[in-house]
Amino acid sequence: MTVELREAVADDHPEIIALTNRAFRETGPQASWNVEDLIEGERINLSLLRDDLATPGAHLLIWRDVAGEHLGHVRMDAHPDGRWHLGMLTVRPDRQDAGLGRTLLTACEDWARARGGRTIDMTVIHQRETLIAWYVRRGYALTGETKPFPYDDTRFGRPTRPDLYFDVLEKAL
Repeated sequence: MTVELREAVADDHPEIIALTNRAFRETGPQASWNVEDLIEGERINLSLLRDDLATPGAHLLIWRDVAGEHLGHVRMDAHPDGRWHLGMLTVRPDRQDAGLGRTLLTACEDWARARGGRTIDMTVIHQRETLIAWYVRRGYALTGETKPFPYDDTRFGRPTRPDLYFDVLEKAL
């Protein structure tokens, strides 16, 4: 499957927000296998998205099929040392069994590599063992570094437990 990533524009933002919230937070029978059931509420909104994109080096990439259907998106942040930070990797939950996540991840790696990227890092909530294992199977390694969960910032949702933190994963390109 060929993936053409393009920079998202403002007209894409409502779809990106809706799909992100659906994939990360929607529970029930149609829920994604990687839903963040440790946090309630929105994963992203327009204000947060605008703040994210105001960060120097931030790129919001969208993937549409030839018919224009939004299949997924990702945020990639460039750093001057050839490192890229990957965040908000999102694909349609109803199509995950088609390998969309793996395909989008590979496309992100190629996209960063084409722009001089040497490594990609990311943070994943420590308690999301299944998701961490998915990334490890794709060549990412736990670095041993952790980052605190932003309990004092409810813009990202309301945590349902007091012991959350992030593991840092990294992959050499």
